[in-house]
Amino acid sequence: MNDQRQSITILTAEDDPDDRVMVKEAFQENGQDNHLFFVQDGLELLQYLRKQDIYTAPASAPRPDLILLDLNMPRMDGRQALAEIKADPDLRSIPVVVLTISNFQEDILRTYDLGGAGFIIKPETYEGMVEIVKVLNQYWFEVVELAGCEFMKNVKHIRKARSASG
Repeated sequence: MNDQRQSITILTAEDDPDDRVMVKEAFQENGQDNHLFFVQDGLELLQYLRKQDIYTAPASAPRPDLILLDLNMPRMDGRQALAEIKADPDLRSIPVVVLTISNFQEDILRTYDLGGAGFIIKPETYEGMVEIVKVLNQYWFEVVELAGCEFMKNVKHIRKARSASG
């Protein structure tokens, strides 16, 4: 099962280096073998998704199964990036979960209006981030079916085979 889990790609758009480290370490602490990629703002996020600039090589920018998106970033903020992602027919099927310090109702409503898949307020502690990552992994990679996520198809096949034999 761990070998199959490696096909999961999570792209995080986050401008704060400390928050990037915290997210990375929280995934590691949860024992996840996910491929984590990080970009620093909405503009770089779109370059990654559209395979532009430094992201033209396929290995440098695999299609993400999930995007974690901060709202408040330089150059292009998360709100603008989310709007562009959801307006693009080639990208709109990628679930985007906002992970931000904002707790403004207008940001929450706008996220969902733009097609965001979730809104999470960043925790103040590392332990809180570890718990959020645990829940994200359970929900997105064990409960729901992601478009084009081969891992889930394999897991469901394995579970069905185990049920039939047990």
